[in-house]
Amino acid sequence: MDYKEEYQRKLVTADEAVKVVKSGDTVNYGEFMMASAFLDEALAKRKDELTNVNIITTTCPFQPQAVLADPNKEHFIYNDWHFSAASRKLHDQGLCYFMPMLYHETPAYYERGHVPVDVAFIKVTPMDKHGYFNLGTSSSMTPAICDVARITIAEVNTSVPKCLGGSRESLHISDIDYIVEGDNRPLLELPETPFSETDQKIARLVLKEIEDGACLQLGIGAMPNAIGSMIAQSDLKDLGVHTEMLVDSFVDMYEAGRLTGRRKQIDKRKMVYTFAMGSSKLYDFLDENPACALYPVDYTNDPYIIARNNKVVAINNAIEIDLYGQACAESAGTRQISGTGGQLDYILGSYKSEGGKGFVCLTSTVVNKSGKLESRIKPIITPGGAVSSHRAANFYVVTEYGKALMKGQTTWQRAEALINIAHPDFREELIKEAEKMKIWIRSNKIS
Repeated sequence: MDYKEEYQRKLVTADEAVKVVKSGDTVNYGEFMMASAFLDEALAKRKDELTNVNIITTTCPFQPQAVLADPNKEHFIYNDWHFSAASRKLHDQGLCYFMPMLYHETPAYYERGHVPVDVAFIKVTPMDKHGYFNLGTSSSMTPAICDVARITIAEVNTSVPKCLGGSRESLHISDIDYIVEGDNRPLLELPETPFSETDQKIARLVLKEIEDGACLQLGIGAMPNAIGSMIAQSDLKDLGVHTEMLVDSFVDMYEAGRLTGRRKQIDKRKMVYTFAMGSSKLYDFLDENPACALYPVDYTNDPYIIARNNKVVAINNAIEIDLYGQACAESAGTRQISGTGGQLDYILGSYKSEGGKGFVCLTSTVVNKSGKLESRIKPIITPGGAVSSHRAANFYVVTEYGKALMKGQTTWQRAEALINIAHPDFREELIKEAEKMKIWIRSNKIS
């Protein structure tokens, strides 16, 4: 087959392509840095022609023009599986809605028809000689979305790195209905997340728990960056990677010789991930790099697949922890901040892994909007807050004051362990609250 001829048959302008969107349709915008701003801008121009178009995305890094053009939501309703900073700001204005999920299950949500897709917007690399377009830095749900979409529109962008698999890292031209050649704007980059002295204290505590041959998962934020930086400067050997998110610190660890994957039980010598977000350093590193393997999220985040590697070390953040050991990693009260993401997947997977350890890390305090210091270890999760990790699932909680094991602990043992790693200024208050909650034994009172 002459794929170039088929390419030309399917090649249209963005304005022509988005004409397939009808009122009442569900349009999927893609994932993370692979969401197409180019196609969004074309759809925004059709605002007055459309009503009740449901837009779904995953951590879109920009505020879509279609949403900004319709502040009264008369034409578009915008939904995100996991909030980015852009989605959070739109949510605060009542312009973005959150979609709760277990990340490893999300391809099945599409496959089972829970989430219909009329039109899929995706961003891809140029076509290769075999008629395939690489999906770039994100494939967690994209293959499942394209499988069920009535129409798939691909924006070809020469700035997208070719990320090797893995599995289902590419889409064939026969599965694409319309091709649009974009303006080749570079992938958006995450701003550098500086880490504090407190972050470094926590990182040092976690670093002590990592052994040679461990298999790493790092979440987003300052804390994982601090740990990655310390690992790069350590003398740890033969570390592996099986993670949902690949960030710049993995490049640093790889270039420092810490990551070889030699001791992994599956995907030996491969850095396994389902999406990447970072700087151009990361995107350049990923381009045609056989050391990296991109997979859908029902592989990377399946707890049973995670557990097939030994010594899985999962490192994630939280906004707050209550005295029962419940972790909220995604909201401040009713204000949605991010999402559950893969935290629960990896806590479960790390515990099933032989020699595995799962850490939820947070600084003991935060300065609130009033400029007042408050504890992030609380008697109960702030009312309206989401429990991202069930108290029975959580493994270790870490602050700058130490580590608290949650597994196998009674409610009073959990309370005591968590109060031990709370900021000293808040411990007496937490003890009083624990007593009211009937989860404190006075003989164990902390001095």
